[in-house]
Formats: sequence, C-alpha cells, structure tokens
Amino acid sequence: MQTRDAPAKINLALHVTGRRADGYHLIESFVVFTELGDRVSARVADHDGFALEGPEAAALSIEDAAGNLVVRARESLRAAARSAGRVPGPVHITLDKRLPVASGIGGGSADAAATLRLLCDLWDFRPAPEDLSRIALGLGADVPMCLNGQPLIARGIGETIEPAGLGFSLDLVIVNPRIGVSTPAVFKALESRENAPLPAPQGLGDRETFLTWLSGTRNDLEPPARRLAPQIGDCLSALTGSGALFARMSGSGASCFGVFKSRETALEAGKRLRQQQPGWFVNATRTVAEA
Repeated sequence: MQTRDAPAKINLALHVTGRRADGYHLIESFVVFTELGDRVSARVADHDGFALEGPEAAALSIEDAAGNLVVRARESLRAAARSAGRVPGPVHITLDKRLPVASGIGGGSADAAATLRLLCDLWDFRPAPEDLSRIALGLGADVPMCLNGQPLIARGIGETIEPAGLGFSLDLVIVNPRIGVSTPAVFKALESRENAPLPAPQGLGDRETFLTWLSGTRNDLEPPARRLAPQIGDCLSALTGSGALFARMSGSGASCFGVFKSRETALEAGKRLRQQQPGWFVNATRTVAEA
C-alpha cells in the first residue's frame, strides 16, 4: 500500500482578467497549499477497485464512481502508460475524504493530482513533466497547480504556473458554511470579466509586507458568490471577529480562510468557531512550503 497526501488549495488572491473564445475564463491567482487535505492510498490488486472513507465521504457516496476525479486520473494515466508501451496492472484505490466537496479549496483536483503521482510510483511509470502536466490539465484547470503543490502564481486558465517562493508559512482557519455554490453560476454572475491583473508580489520573504500586499489584491469571484450565498459573508465576519488579520473567500466558494498571527491563535479561533457554529466545517491549519 502506498499513500499520498492531497493538500487543500487556497486561492489567496484570484483576479479574473478576461475570457477566451471557447468560454474559459482567464485568471491570475496566488495559490498556497495546506497541511489539511485528503489522502489517497493504492495497492496492487486482482482487479480495479475504488473505495471512499473519511468524515466527508458521504457527500460523494451517492455519485457514480466512474465520474470521480480519482478514477478519471487512474484511467487517464493508464491510457498514457499504454501509449508508451507499458502494461499498468489493476489497482485498488482508497480516498480518505477530509475536505468538503465542491467548496473552492481544490479537493477533487488535489485528489486527482495525488492519484497521478501515486500511480506513477506504483506502476513505475515516469512520463516527462510536460506530459504529466498535460494529463493533469485534461482532468481540470486546477489539477496542474495541485500537481505542483507549492506556493505559486497561476495564469491562463490555471495551466501556466510560476513558483512563488514564499519564504514562510501562514496560519489559517478554513471555514465552510455547508452551502453548495456552483462554480459556473458564480462565473455567470460575474459582472466584469476584464479586470486588473494581479500586482507583482511583494514581501515573499517577509510576512507583514506580504500581508500588506495581499490586502491590495482581490478575489473577483467573491462578490458574485456572496450574492448567490450570503452565508459566505457570515463566514468572513466570523473569521474577522475571531481575530483574523486577513479574511477572504477561496476560489469560487463557499470556503473562506482567515490568516492568524500564530498557530496558537488559529487553533484557539478554530475551537471557538466550532463551538459557535457546530454546523460549519471549521479547521485550523498551516500552509506548506512544498508538496
């Protein structure tokens, strides 16, 4: 049995800068990953299998397994291996689901990226990095950045990646109000698709300078998401009221994050918010420097 972590993806900033002729939106986003995440395990088996477990598994259990990004990642990598003359054998994969489903923190995309890396090892299949990135992009615009797994700036539809070299961790509390928000609906409700690009990052080696820079950025999807799901505003207010230095929605929502002064203050805020809002998903975590 081999196991890989699938860290949550947090869009600290997300600027929508245009729209392609095929309908895909162009973005510029500063992305980090956290200690919090799902976990994917796999072992050689007599036939392919897929199992779900973990505290957030119930939300996926009613879906067709063939549509799960973990299974799709397995099949995409298997097709690439066969094209390269390899014979990848059957595997049984278990997804330990710890992140809320469809919540704007990249759970499914992270699961797919972890599956690709895990099966490359299990099958001893080593595609070129550009080929693996192409497979990842075929699974979703967020999968290449999750495959990268370190602080980065994503551009285009998410496939153009530049390592950011963030020299410190951020202590976060992630909150989700258990309200589903449709990503296509959020983009449809976006009033402007031609917005100012992400400013050049500052303070990559200094936390206070970086947070000052971050306060001058945006998540252009937050206003339309809040119109569709006003509970997002409740989450942001709760984080600010719990002492967050900075609070924002991640991705297309509805998950929000707060940046706290230290791990201790984040843990205390997380504990307090769980008591105040027992129906919410609340987790204190920390960003990681690399996958």
